[in-house]
Amino acid sequence: MSVKKSHLSVGAVVALVAGITLLAVSASPTRKAADADFVVPSTGQVSPAGTARPPTAGATPSAADRDAAAPGATRVGSRPPVVDHGPRSGNLVALTFDADMTDAMRYQLRTGAAKSYANIKIIDLLEREQVPATFFLTGKWVEQYPKVTRRLADNPRFELANHTYGHHAFVRDCYQLPHLPARELTADAGRTFEVVAPYGGRQTRYFRFPGLCHDKAALDALAPLGVTVVDGDVISGDPFATAWRPIVRAVLDKVRAGSVVVLHVTEENAPMTDEALPHILAGLAERGLTPATLSEVLADDRTR
Repeated sequence: MSVKKSHLSVGAVVALVAGITLLAVSASPTRKAADADFVVPSTGQVSPAGTARPPTAGATPSAADRDAAAPGATRVGSRPPVVDHGPRSGNLVALTFDADMTDAMRYQLRTGAAKSYANIKIIDLLEREQVPATFFLTGKWVEQYPKVTRRLADNPRFELANHTYGHHAFVRDCYQLPHLPARELTADAGRTFEVVAPYGGRQTRYFRFPGLCHDKAALDALAPLGVTVVDGDVISGDPFATAWRPIVRAVLDKVRAGSVVVLHVTEENAPMTDEALPHILAGLAERGLTPATLSEVLADDRTR
């Protein structure tokens, strides 16, 4: 069985054992033969034959119609595509922020062992500088931080995406993350879409696996949801970082046109991200790269 996953430091693995789970810090994930480098997300409804069609004029769209028209929507029933980045011909890059939340993290909050898993300084900076971004939300994070979720949804420069409900792994041997069988993934991911839906805003059908770990069974479990799986080609290494400079170097050393940068908005276990972000934005500007939403990056064909 082929499993795609990122690489974590020893410190991160130890933290994962404690139930606080995060993404990777080093090399790009190993690719599977079935994976695609780039797919243009659907921007129209999808018919049973898979042909995009615009909404009927004057009709009130149903939830299914809205889902099919959302960025990242793919044909329901088909194995979802997996993307790492957009086209390399433009100058756009996607800054994506994962909002993890597990039962163990909730316990840390209740007992006072953790202060916050919502880094408001990041959101303040993005809003102040008018920087577009895409947030991959776990359902439990949304339930923990409804006011912050509302703030994200109300910002027209932000997109909302799906990062599972409780940040479980859907393959075995994913850095000791709690494991949920693939047969339960459909309901888990679907539950997150339901939790996020009432907030409105720029919702998408993009999905990211915890730890970037997935195999064919996990992908097949997502087929009923009509999503695009998004990994990323620039892994920031912000989980459990103790200084901001290594995060900046990790991003700026690898970023290029079309890149999807993986960062975290979970303050307690990614405490240096807000300090790194201004330097990342400055470095992107020096390189002539412009932050954009994930849907804009994946659909950027202006120079092709």
